[in-house]
Amino acid sequence: MQDIVFATNNAHKLEEIRRIVGDDFRILSLKEIGCEEDIPETADTLEGNALMKARYVKEHYGYDCFADDTGLMVDALDGAPGVYSARYAGPGHDSAANMALLLKNLEGRADRRARFVTVIALILNGKELTFEGRVEGEILTEAHGSAGFGYDPVFRPLESETSFAEMSADDKNRISHRGRATAKLMNYLTLQ
Repeated sequence: MQDIVFATNNAHKLEEIRRIVGDDFRILSLKEIGCEEDIPETADTLEGNALMKARYVKEHYGYDCFADDTGLMVDALDGAPGVYSARYAGPGHDSAANMALLLKNLEGRADRRARFVTVIALILNGKELTFEGRVEGEILTEAHGSAGFGYDPVFRPLESETSFAEMSADDKNRISHRGRATAKLMNYLTLQ
């Protein structure tokens, strides 16, 4: 089994990726390679942030790795929160506060179309590649469900009658933005 580093310390993302990947690769977290620092995410695009994190791990720790960045793009908010999704309500990465602010900003709006986009950047054998996954949906008027993380309780994908937070992990991974981006990553890795 081949080891590959996923440049995250987000336990939810790590669990989700490990579940999607299964036994094909052993996914190591930043903590498992001794990286305790908070890697900067200061780019103005998802791709830029994902590449920034992957390059940081390669340059400072020497590991081939992949990193992701995810954004929720809401049409009525001109694409916000977008690249700032994790810190929409402030620097604390507070999911409840982020959701509350999103729902407040959408009060009275009929257009609730939105999409989740994940970009995964891979550095492997001296090459840099990116893989994108997206899922179209809508923002609900209130939170539903307790599974998942982030904006999952207020996002309903078009392929479902329920929010991401009401789905089993396997059902969510089949249609989610991260699941789709990871499937592209895995297709590439298995051909190497």
